[in-house]
Amino acid sequence: MEPRSGTLTPLAPGEVRVTGGFWHDLQRLNASTIIGHCLAWVERVGWLANFDRAADGSLEADHAGIEFVDSEVYKLLEAMAWEIGTDDEGELADTYRDLVNRVAAAQEEDGYLHTFFGRPGQRARFSDLEWGHELYCFGHLLQAAVARLRSGHDDQLPAVARRLADFLVVEFGETGRTAVGGHPEIEVALAEFGRATDTRTYIDLAATFVERRGHGLLAPIEHGQEYFQDDQPVRSGAVLHGHAVRALYLSAGAVDVGVEHDDEALVEAVEGQYVATLARRTYVTGGMGSHHRDEAFGDDFELPHDRAYAETCAAIGSVMVSWRLLLHSGKARYGDVIERTLLNAVLASPRRDGKAFFYSNTLHQRTPGLPPAEDSTSPRAQSSMRAPWFEVSCCPTNVARTLASAHLYFATRSDAGLQIHQFGDFTATAEVGGEELTVQIASAYPFEGDVVLKVIAAPSSPVEIALRVPAWAEAEATWSVNGDGLTVALGDGYLRVTGIVSADTGLLLSLPLTPRVVSPDPHIDDVRGQVAIERGPLVLALESIDLPDGVDTESVEIDLSSPIESTPTGARVTLRRRTDRELPWPYDGASTTDTDAGPAIVADMIPYARWANRGPSTMRVFLPTARP
Repeated sequence: MEPRSGTLTPLAPGEVRVTGGFWHDLQRLNASTIIGHCLAWVERVGWLANFDRAADGSLEADHAGIEFVDSEVYKLLEAMAWEIGTDDEGELADTYRDLVNRVAAAQEEDGYLHTFFGRPGQRARFSDLEWGHELYCFGHLLQAAVARLRSGHDDQLPAVARRLADFLVVEFGETGRTAVGGHPEIEVALAEFGRATDTRTYIDLAATFVERRGHGLLAPIEHGQEYFQDDQPVRSGAVLHGHAVRALYLSAGAVDVGVEHDDEALVEAVEGQYVATLARRTYVTGGMGSHHRDEAFGDDFELPHDRAYAETCAAIGSVMVSWRLLLHSGKARYGDVIERTLLNAVLASPRRDGKAFFYSNTLHQRTPGLPPAEDSTSPRAQSSMRAPWFEVSCCPTNVARTLASAHLYFATRSDAGLQIHQFGDFTATAEVGGEELTVQIASAYPFEGDVVLKVIAAPSSPVEIALRVPAWAEAEATWSVNGDGLTVALGDGYLRVTGIVSADTGLLLSLPLTPRVVSPDPHIDDVRGQVAIERGPLVLALESIDLPDGVDTESVEIDLSSPIESTPTGARVTLRRRTDRELPWPYDGASTTDTDAGPAIVADMIPYARWANRGPSTMRVFLPTARP
């Protein structure tokens, strides 16, 4: 179940336990509300009933939903598998088993399992590899099985997945059809499943799918073959392009294949593309994808903020890639990316009550949003307010499985010891040199900057305990250690404590949460001359609800000559009102605005992820600066 090689090794689900605080609250919301909300919707719109009708032979051509709705059921199964973990008792575990039974009943004798194709009255299997999403759906089923296996259960769902994976080896392997699917996902799933079952043929098939990309196996479409990631081989790209989610899922699969096949050149190629994408095609929140029309990356620095697509699933895909590169390289920068993306781009999606979601994530809302109907589906790109369900509802179920497994990004182990990459309230356990090393982390992060580490169980030999120090904090972070004979050093993004530790060894890492001004690269035309405010790992936003009556987010500028104060969750800034003057022609070089010399406006900025939770509003992340 572990990667074949790499600098760091992930911990098993039972080795990381969230004990309270920020992430505990989110995971409880997920278990108590989000999963149930999604399950109620897949029942309501008939996507789950497709499996029942496929099993009893009554489905024919009357299929509920578009081609890939099976995948939403599989992502829910994955979320449930992570949530119940090693505990197979309780209502959620019973619901999980019932759902698995319904899915398993629809599997055909040869292992094929899809409700949209292959039955009387339906299109033939693999007759629409461009848009049919069969392989995409299969991938999510395999990943659900991986969650079950990693939680210690090799039972019905993994058995269904094995039959499906064996079918795919015959159908698409060396003697089968030479083809790929329009939406990458099977690559990362086969690699994960092969690792979890110790079956090399599955990993080899994942490698085959990766290497087949970029050879024009899919029919051209109006968006170009880059939409399908079929315009150039994976190894030859310089930067991620085309459909953002497809690109990121494929990248995650390619890294897994490279690791499992000891193909360092493949890993380096993907890492280079991802690093370039972070530098030139990523929003300050960690969000990726500029275009609505083709859900794609734009050109370098093409990052429109009021028309940002920044799909929630793309943010999740970015976390998947960063995690794999972190394991492989041990570079702290990928822990930084995971932190930024999870806390800002991913957590912006679910509403505070867990019953509505953003699909796309604008960074600048010019007009107040319209509350969607709570009892009907919404268009996927409706970003002005969160919606309870979408006609294409990949994002809510993706949020559910990500929140259920988020703690697995918190810590890793190596031969030397333990590494802590994310902060909260949790315990992490690893075997080091044949002995147990357990630490307890306590922190009110991301709203408070103190991180307390306490050793609970210590081996008799020397170990290294490493805590990631975010790049934004490295110059001002402070620390103290309770323990004798220990070496403490800060370097390469980690605070490393080395030596023989005991059960009373403790470490306090203090990260500065003073709000800071962030200036964009001047190549980003859309926000040139503007600034954002960050507090710790959180990107902040100005929401109209926090402005006086008659003042909106389009008519103010931030006064950087005044101090920016910290608040418990954000920052308090000073704004100046901007007055507009209408000109007969707006291109004659004259300014159309003046900064009002009137009273300053003091307003709170909130975490971007929390915007649009208090009713219709306007919002912006980047603010123009007031002229002196």
